[in-house]
Amino acid sequence: MIDNLRLPFLVVAAVLLVLCFMAELGSALWLQVPGGDQLGLGAATPGLGIPYLALVDGLLLFTVALIVSPLLIGNRVHGRIQGAITFIVALLVLLGAILSIIAAITLLVLMVSLLLAVPIGTIAYKVAFADFPTGTAAATLSTVMLLKLAFAICLVLAHQRFLENKGLVLLILTSLGVTLLLGFLHSLPPRFLASITDDISAIVTGIVAAIWALVYLIGSIPATIKALRFDKTVG
Repeated sequence: MIDNLRLPFLVVAAVLLVLCFMAELGSALWLQVPGGDQLGLGAATPGLGIPYLALVDGLLLFTVALIVSPLLIGNRVHGRIQGAITFIVALLVLLGAILSIIAAITLLVLMVSLLLAVPIGTIAYKVAFADFPTGTAAATLSTVMLLKLAFAICLVLAHQRFLENKGLVLLILTSLGVTLLLGFLHSLPPRFLASITDDISAIVTGIVAAIWALVYLIGSIPATIKALRFDKTVG
């Protein structure tokens, strides 16, 4: 694959995914652009749903980095360190996803409890959570989705055999799927309930990220053990 790789398209794909990841985290470097305020992108990323997308896309970004790394460090070094690095990254993402899920569930319980505690709790909910910035969220999600689609196109243009990598294709589809789900849950309810549906989407995304991280973690164990055995043999 490397021999026929169209490197410029791969570089563009990687850059687009990095920009997407930064947008999801609400990076000031990405959001504070000329005209950003008019698009609703000059503010901090609203809710939990959009930042939680970074859990899935962080794994996708790491996967692309693994694909590119042999071009920079060579196949031999890449083969020796891939398992260990994947194990560490997957473990960190898994722990981060678990903690994020707990935080989102805690917030969801709080919001629902306040909403149902008529009348004082309901008033408190409306003050704290009812004014969800759906316009800002929609603009940010549109940008994120556009970047993801452009990334996928550039990746295929870099080499069509990327489509044969079932794990990569499934992860890209997962990333697009949770983004579409979040947009749907933002637009489905009345605005005063959008904070709740945003939180539900964040929980779903966190669970999906945890599952993928677990798959990566389990898959990295044989390679890690093989690398450790090789180091002992060499030593």
